[in-house]
Amino acid sequence: MNKCSILSPCGMLGYGFPEQSFRNGLAMNPDAIVVDAGSTDAGPHKLGAGVSIVSRMAVRKDLSLIIPEGLKRHIPVIIGSAGGAGSRIHVNWTLEIVEDILKEHRLDAKLAVIYTDVDKSIIKDAIANNRIFSMGSNIPDLTEETVDSTGSIVAQIGHEPVIEALKGGADIIVCGRTYDPSIFAAVGIYKGFDPGLSYHMGKILECGALCAEPGTTKDSVLGTLYEDSFTICTLNPVRHCNITSVAAHTFYEKENPCVFHGPGFILDLSECTFTMDDGESVRVKGSRYIPDEKYIIKLEGSRQVAYRTFVIGAVRDPILISRLEEIEEKVAKSVKEYIREIPEEDYRINFYNYGINGVMGDQELQEFRGHEVAVLFEALAKTQEMANAICANVRSTFLHCDFEGRKTTAGNLAFPFAPSDIPFGPVYEFSVYHLLQIPDGKSMFPVTYETYAKGKKTKKAGENE
Repeated sequence: MNKCSILSPCGMLGYGFPEQSFRNGLAMNPDAIVVDAGSTDAGPHKLGAGVSIVSRMAVRKDLSLIIPEGLKRHIPVIIGSAGGAGSRIHVNWTLEIVEDILKEHRLDAKLAVIYTDVDKSIIKDAIANNRIFSMGSNIPDLTEETVDSTGSIVAQIGHEPVIEALKGGADIIVCGRTYDPSIFAAVGIYKGFDPGLSYHMGKILECGALCAEPGTTKDSVLGTLYEDSFTICTLNPVRHCNITSVAAHTFYEKENPCVFHGPGFILDLSECTFTMDDGESVRVKGSRYIPDEKYIIKLEGSRQVAYRTFVIGAVRDPILISRLEEIEEKVAKSVKEYIREIPEEDYRINFYNYGINGVMGDQELQEFRGHEVAVLFEALAKTQEMANAICANVRSTFLHCDFEGRKTTAGNLAFPFAPSDIPFGPVYEFSVYHLLQIPDGKSMFPVTYETYAKGKKTKKAGENE
């Protein structure tokens, strides 16, 4: 029977996975080892600051098992959204780790690299020619000024460049920002399988064993494509896939559970069926891939907007807790009066009361029932020095603020750390979170190759070798 299997080691490169689960997957002779390495879940900071979601040590630990085993067995290894945010600096950071592993193990490899940064001139031209679209009513229209103030801007690419790298004979493919399922779907489409099934399977595999019970991103799963369906199974005997767990994960992070929009296509799942297959695997049928009339990709860009300093404290006094928000307003007003020479648009003071409404804020419905509250407050300002100074003033004002019913003259807050004030550094926002219409999914994202012999780089080839 014609089939194509993909091993997903974990839901995020660097999260880790049981070695035995991974080896169980290798024993099933997969056609590719594919792992996602990025997300916007962590917010705009990683893209703006050019840093990874996980540590170098963690990524190296995972790849030190994945890469040697993949090369030894001639199984392509594909990494998507390298470094967490997928910009050039993130891709290069990942490449350093890959090259270090190749050198350590003296491995031969053909390495493909796909950068997904988009030149700002292309985006400005798209603005001028109405090829930039908003992703929602609460996202402002993109302007040239915003583009200029933004650092790296990346695109979520589809499967096309990854297929090009597979055609080029790459052993390892390191991609910039990708639409998460695309790196999985590329393998199936390259092997001639239905793109709808390939993308749906990729959507489930991208998070590792989160589609199982008990679910986790820190374990391995295997997906297998057939002519008219695909199956998902776990590789750890303590986890099991069932119809509910796999179907539920299909709808994970989706506004519409039946229609997914990807780069250049729509995935229609309205006629999908989920059935148990041999008691261990779930079989899925009915996923439909519909090419879009326009090829549209998502852009992501981040810019620095402030500096942050914050303090974590705790309140145990029931009288203070009963009037906490009132006291915080009093503290903020006192600080603003003290620093009145600083324009209010140059800074912000925020309070988060964990135990009362720190998570839900004004949307919290439950009445407070407790004896202590963690208070986190922050100062956001144009410079780190200003943020430090404002936060220190908030802290000292809060610490000694008087209130009706107070019975002591000691401090109002208990601090878990000394020093209490924590300078965070730059704060970023997503300034580009828009859609871009492009001619096709491949021409803007060329593939470059590097070859290694016994861990030493022997050739850096041109694109599309």
